[in-house]
Amino acid sequence: MTDLQELEEVGQQLRVDSVRAAAGPNSGHPTSSMSAADLMAVLAGKYLHYDFSDPENPNNDHLIFSKGHASPLLYSIYKAVGVASDEDLLSFRTFGSRYEGHPTPILPWVDVATGSLGQGLPIGVGVALAGKRLDRLDYRVWVLCGDSEMAEGSMWEAFEHAAHAGLDNLTAIIDVNRLGQRGETMHGWDLDSYIDRARAFGWHAIGIDGHDLAAIDAAYAEAVETTGKPTVIVARTLKGKGVKAVEDQDGAHGKALADRDDAIEELGGERNLHIDVPKPESQGTPHTFETGELELPRYELGESMATRKAYGAALAALGSARGDIVALDGEVSNSTNAETFKDAHPERFFEMYIAEQQLVAAAVGLSVRGYTPFASSFAAFLARAYDFVRMAAVSRADICLVGSHVGVSIGEDGPSQMGLEDIASLRAVYGSTVLYPCDANQTAALVALMADTKGIRYLRTTRGGTPVIYEPDESFEIGGSKVVRESDDDQAVIVSAGITLHEAVKAAEALAEEGISVRVVDCYSVKPIDAAGLRAAARAAGAKVLTVEDHWPEGGLGDAVLECFADSDEHTRVVKLAVRDMPTSGKPDELMAAAGIDAEHIATAARKLVTR
Repeated sequence: MTDLQELEEVGQQLRVDSVRAAAGPNSGHPTSSMSAADLMAVLAGKYLHYDFSDPENPNNDHLIFSKGHASPLLYSIYKAVGVASDEDLLSFRTFGSRYEGHPTPILPWVDVATGSLGQGLPIGVGVALAGKRLDRLDYRVWVLCGDSEMAEGSMWEAFEHAAHAGLDNLTAIIDVNRLGQRGETMHGWDLDSYIDRARAFGWHAIGIDGHDLAAIDAAYAEAVETTGKPTVIVARTLKGKGVKAVEDQDGAHGKALADRDDAIEELGGERNLHIDVPKPESQGTPHTFETGELELPRYELGESMATRKAYGAALAALGSARGDIVALDGEVSNSTNAETFKDAHPERFFEMYIAEQQLVAAAVGLSVRGYTPFASSFAAFLARAYDFVRMAAVSRADICLVGSHVGVSIGEDGPSQMGLEDIASLRAVYGSTVLYPCDANQTAALVALMADTKGIRYLRTTRGGTPVIYEPDESFEIGGSKVVRESDDDQAVIVSAGITLHEAVKAAEALAEEGISVRVVDCYSVKPIDAAGLRAAARAAGAKVLTVEDHWPEGGLGDAVLECFADSDEHTRVVKLAVRDMPTSGKPDELMAAAGIDAEHIATAARKLVTR
């Protein structure tokens, strides 16, 4: 469909159907959908190349609604192209419907969940990076943005990175309808405020009337022809376009129209026009990378090695065996040791700089195209991107996150650099996996397991060297634990992971010299946790458990262990050692002692527990 008069009618149909969709549940954002209807009618009818019968076609373009609240418009498009029925459309926002309030990949044509503003464009950058550098195919990424979300810093992280990477396969469309949820946006209809900023970031920028179909058509054609840089189309629109009661009226955001029938009549009535979306012009296949056998690094017993270094070596080895493995880092790869992967596989390494929201968003975007991303930074800095992690779970994304420099054990850098909340925050993410290795061989094994696990996976690595206690061929599993010290006379169990596991072993050795025997469990899989193994260990050791962690007491390993015993018929006493006071700079051993999580304090706490 290329006739602009026909597409103008399609735009009206999209408005009518947006009104109809929101009227059923008396809920939704029809006015935000109506402003962008003309923009999407021309895009879907002429420039989007997508085979709706084959959503997995690698040559398909990608359409991301960064303004996810305009879902009635998206679903109206799906009806117009023939993949959604009228019944589907009218099930909008009802329990059990796939047509949710904001789009999610429960629908096969939706790449990622949106609705938390400021995320669609950064994720689009990741998809565009996959097209340019990994798939090496000609598909384009189109992102519909709202003007309100342009206040989000993550949008400008995306603008900067897209220009830096020369993503001329990415087009952002800003629907400048002037009105946000509670009034005018920061810049209203000042299109130049967006255009000037975009050009300063290195984008090709085009300002248009978003209801002039000839101008929309010309802008898309110009975007397609632009090379070497991404394009943004800044479109002046009217919120609620076509219905006088709500057109450019404050207070109509997020509400169904009061008089559905009058609004539909004013828009020219219901239509049943079909959009023939062009199929992909190319039938290319994604690029493949040369691979070989998996040979994980091996470390000798007793050797001192930081788990962050073992992570880098293991990831590079994994990348040699699997072409889907990609790595991203936030300009700290010489600390996270992701640089080992970069040196081995530079074509699959993405430097995202100090922009953690874009770091995680790009990982999600790469996962859309079937890649397995490992995104790393200091654990403390991943907190900046927490909403992106939360939304990645809603997207059913499969991504691996790696946080280094955790806890007080990092030493002199002080509390601003210490990841002390990461276990709690990542445990709270739906369907997440949280792993905390204590030595290099365990780290290598867990990195390999992460790659084949679904959902959001998080690996916590340690800055300083720790002794290797496991043989290179030791087996581990997600949801497992290891008993590293035990006897028939154990009077308590010390549960730990990572760096404090070694302190626990030292404490157990000191206690043994006093005739006090304690069992030590390495709870390397914090989520899912080995509840059965922990309960068995507690039963065998007097139902007394001491947990030790280099983390705040809230939500960390100790709380994960407590949950294992919360619904047990057997009473088990659990005592938690954790970092309870704000740390300062200092040597690692000084800080661990000050926090009460070194071997001496563990031994003291175990004595009290045993004799209680």
